Amino acid sequence: MREKLSDISAHVKLKRKQNNLTQPELALKAGVGLRFIRDMEQGKQSLRMDKVNEVLRLFGETLGPIPIDRNKLIKE
Repeated sequence: MREKLSDISAHVKLKRKQNNLTQPELALKAGVGLRFIRDMEQGKQSLRMDKVNEVLRLFGETLGPIPIDRNKLIKE
């Protein structure tokens, strides 16, 4: 699970920078706290999905299920 969170963290950070936003600006526009943005970008393992969606919504995105390779899971 950590891997997918890191993907989200890197994605949000990249989108923020592509849109020339600081962390405080992103927090204000998304209606979440600055601490949440910092936690999100640092890969905190537990985040509220509703707040993640508020941030992603600014970039025209949302959380959703992603297919995984079941064979990989069996090997882990």
